[in-house]
Amino acid sequence: MEAGLAGNLLVIKVEIIKIKSYKKMEQENKKRIVKIGGQEIGDGCPVFIVTEIGINHNGDINIAKKLIDEAVSAGCDAIKFQKRTIELVYTPEELAKPRENPFGSTNGDLKRGLEFSEKEYQEIDRYCKEKNIIWFASPWDVKSVDFLEKFNVPCYKVASASLTDDELLKHVKSKGKPVILSTGMSTEEQIKHAVSILGEDDLIILHCTSTYPSEPEELNLKVIERLKSQSNTPIGYSGHEVGLFPAAAAVVLGASVVERHITLDRAMWGSDQSASVEPQGLQKLVKNIRIVSRILGDGKKRVYESEKPILEKLRKVK
Repeated sequence: MEAGLAGNLLVIKVEIIKIKSYKKMEQENKKRIVKIGGQEIGDGCPVFIVTEIGINHNGDINIAKKLIDEAVSAGCDAIKFQKRTIELVYTPEELAKPRENPFGSTNGDLKRGLEFSEKEYQEIDRYCKEKNIIWFASPWDVKSVDFLEKFNVPCYKVASASLTDDELLKHVKSKGKPVILSTGMSTEEQIKHAVSILGEDDLIILHCTSTYPSEPEELNLKVIERLKSQSNTPIGYSGHEVGLFPAAAAVVLGASVVERHITLDRAMWGSDQSASVEPQGLQKLVKNIRIVSRILGDGKKRVYESEKPILEKLRKVK
């Protein structure tokens, strides 16, 4: 009798352990929601659309403002720039290399010409607040992170080129703000290492291919599904392709964030212009993403009220 009681107690104990284990697994599998500027990002939330101005302003604050206007008009959620401390990001040898450009004859002339000053960022900050749109940037070095802190940006973007820069990742992490991590040019091992530094809380990972523009066979959008299966963080897509379809396809595959470069004219001077979307294209891109989100629904099968009259008319066995 005692042996039977002991056996029953053991069974109960095993079942309790199973229940606790299941609850823990259920909690771990619950996808995280990240908030940027008050907007929730993740599964079940509206797609967060980021307009990447980057360096497509060509060093002209007026062009930057026009691009901001186009992003606002299209209904984008945020605008992103790039921030570099030129002397930290590039070696003297790199800056001295001959390179004809609108700002001079060296690579250094080009890099300095494309970099906005604090005064110009103050104007960007003021203008975006006036237009009621979020802005942030990709800092390429530690000093640029501290520079952006002056403007209390709501999050940081780690560019694909910076994914393996542990010092930068740790400094970004120290600011305690959400981080968007782009993964172009990176292996799964490198991505996992970056995530181990940044942590999964308040992290968004973007699938990305770092060619400008990217060929269709290089987009590999199924990586979005793979990243979603490996992480509890929101997963998104940063595209550099020609055309609008891949962004909508990325949303179908589960992207919670879509980032695309914008330009006033793809024929303009600049290395990123040809991989960018013009204003009319941006309008279509945002519209397509919003429609796809509505089409996808919530995945719960139901009978709609609009179906019921048809049901009554056509179904013989109810």
